[in-house]
Amino acid sequence: MIIKIARNELRNLFYSPVAWFLALVFLIQCAIVYVNSVYPYANWQEIFQRNTPKFKSFGETSITISIFLGPEGVFATVLQNLYLFVPLLTMGLISREINNGSIQLLYSSPVKLPRIVLGKYLAVMVYNLLLLGILGIFMVTGAFSIRHIDYGLLLSASLGFYLMICAYSAIGIFMSSLTTYQIISGISTFTIIFILSHIGSLWQKYDFVRDLTYFLSLEGRTAKMLSGLITTKDFFYFVIIACMFLGFTILRLRGEMESRPWWIKAGRYTLIVIAGLLTGYFTSRPSLTGYWDTTARKINTIHPRTQEIVKSLKDGPLEVTLYTNLLDMGTVGKGLPEARNLYLSTLWDPYLRFKPDIVFRYEYYYDYNPVFNNYLAMATDSLLYKSMPGKSLKQIAVEMAKGIETDVSIFKSPEEMHKTVNLDPEGYRLALSLKYKGNTEFVRTFDDFEFWPNESNLNAAFKRLLQASLPKLAFVTGGYERNIYKTGEREFHTHVLAKHARYSLINTGFNSDTVNLSTQEIPANVTTLVLPDPKMDLTPIETGKLKRYIAGGGNMLIAGEPGKQQELNPLLRELNVQLMPGEIIQPSFNETPDKVMPYLTLTAAELSEEKVLTNLKKWIVSHNTDDSLKIITPGVAAISFKDSLFKVSPLLLTTESNSWLKAGSLVLDSAAPVFNPEQGDVRGAFTTGVQLTRKINGKEQRIAVFGDADFMSNLRIRNAAFLLMPGYSWLNDNQYPIYTPRPDPKDNLVTLSPKVAGIQKIAYIWVVPALLLLTGTVILIRRKRK
Repeated sequence: MIIKIARNELRNLFYSPVAWFLALVFLIQCAIVYVNSVYPYANWQEIFQRNTPKFKSFGETSITISIFLGPEGVFATVLQNLYLFVPLLTMGLISREINNGSIQLLYSSPVKLPRIVLGKYLAVMVYNLLLLGILGIFMVTGAFSIRHIDYGLLLSASLGFYLMICAYSAIGIFMSSLTTYQIISGISTFTIIFILSHIGSLWQKYDFVRDLTYFLSLEGRTAKMLSGLITTKDFFYFVIIACMFLGFTILRLRGEMESRPWWIKAGRYTLIVIAGLLTGYFTSRPSLTGYWDTTARKINTIHPRTQEIVKSLKDGPLEVTLYTNLLDMGTVGKGLPEARNLYLSTLWDPYLRFKPDIVFRYEYYYDYNPVFNNYLAMATDSLLYKSMPGKSLKQIAVEMAKGIETDVSIFKSPEEMHKTVNLDPEGYRLALSLKYKGNTEFVRTFDDFEFWPNESNLNAAFKRLLQASLPKLAFVTGGYERNIYKTGEREFHTHVLAKHARYSLINTGFNSDTVNLSTQEIPANVTTLVLPDPKMDLTPIETGKLKRYIAGGGNMLIAGEPGKQQELNPLLRELNVQLMPGEIIQPSFNETPDKVMPYLTLTAAELSEEKVLTNLKKWIVSHNTDDSLKIITPGVAAISFKDSLFKVSPLLLTTESNSWLKAGSLVLDSAAPVFNPEQGDVRGAFTTGVQLTRKINGKEQRIAVFGDADFMSNLRIRNAAFLLMPGYSWLNDNQYPIYTPRPDPKDNLVTLSPKVAGIQKIAYIWVVPALLLLTGTVILIRRKRK
């Protein structure tokens, strides 16, 4: 009976212009987006292939995502406009029966109401399959036009589209049962869809209301499916929404047949809502949620290395506490209650898949923010106090809470917070505390586009919680070397201990300390010793300790500077490496001549799995040249070497054409220097960084030597982090950072020419819609004649 009713509804749909009109508009919309997306790829690919012989693909660009799932892709566009189609499709399903009086015949027939409603809904589901089939035309075309198209991604997106339009349709049927006017039914459907799409942003300050409105919200429900991740939580959500509104429709029609008190009718609706919410609650529990990452590269799943670490946290729950400071205006918005669902879905959903017993806690407080005052002792002179003169810290907090429209009562005072946790080392920024089996570790947020800690940052914290053996770096002091605690431009604080820097050593799994060789021995647990640009001659005691450390197979990083070669050369002589006299210069239009730009060699590109270096290696191999990626080294000495005990490989090289080794002093604030061989200048390609390796004591000893230390400094590290941080990784046997590399997409090349893409454009925008229009017209005319 349900199928018979569905057939009748389908006949009614296709014997009216509405169904044909919607299909035609939907087809044209999909066609315009698809052809306008695929043609540029075909056109540019032909241009590159014609002019760039070594062009092989569009690199890291997934054409499947770009054409179908990007912000302006096919699926994103149709989902944005879907709410315009459904009201027109469903507005007459039941209101038409009510308006022409046939509803009375249905009431008096032996057919039960649920079968009538389900039959009409089944008809709409079949029509929705037609719309999905129209999308399928372009997915099949894409499969023939894109090399190695990601079928799993399209499968997941198709399911998300179908579930969404079916949920919209259930809402439309209910609205159609409320009125005899189809226009009002259509407007009501649009209104309800609009409300359910935006309800997730309402009343988010209150815990119970936030969870309720977040569950009811349609917004973002297809986001995971559009990215290739199917979850049982999202699947059941759409099923629950559809069942709820179909249930409402049955109750509405039954209520017209029965004479019952209003409270009984209201109770029935309430029972359906409660049943839906309870079902949604249980199906959304992390421990009961199933996941299927359909993408070819598993881009929605944490890396296997991360999975292994997370699974090691199996002996108890992981407690995560988010600390939000009201006075940290740069980050407070991301930690407020109204942003909680976004915080959980953005950061923790991938980890809950493998560890459902993560417990989340939230602490809100106000305290001195180092953005406004550098030292607690000078708090009364901070910007906040100056901007609000005469007010206490509590009064300032009240005003700030008013400014961001939040309740100040949820924020604890500094005195209350100091009883439980000391957030001074974290700078009173938005931070996370991870607690596992009594061990606690802080994870920071960062002032970049990503903001939240990434897999590498969290992996380092997880390892600390598991009390794993982390690499320990010791930085030599006592001879005016670069200091890891100072923030001056020549020092090393930023890349070693800066908690605000995402890729600093402290945030990626390294422990760092200093050692004064004149008074201390090198600790036995040091994995890498760093000698950063000493300004004084090494004493015999210091030299002896360094030689014994090297002889014992210890890893080491040594950095010098022009004019200070004599401080390091006695030690480097043991390695058959020397810093050559003089200074390399490279005159240029924009920089002073001491700003030399050596390029990274293939050896440098193989230091670690850092993405920049991985791409560099591919470039070097494919183009048979390594004169590509460069760094700035302000004041650099050339390095001479020969193989003996160690195998020596260059990491950085200058080019012979525009640089030379200048003898004597270099004057920067004068005319550009001129190459003068009579004064001892030597032109050539010089090495400015080397890698040394040898087998000793059953392990590989690793040493790196650089003729410049400034590129590692606080001022310059931003432009050289892609070399230095992988260098630390290599020196520590590539154990940390825990890299999580992803394979490049295979769907990065199209298989059609611009001519074929142009033919597709004509066919899909003009020919196919014309055929559909002709078919619909013929059927409607023949129906009218009959």
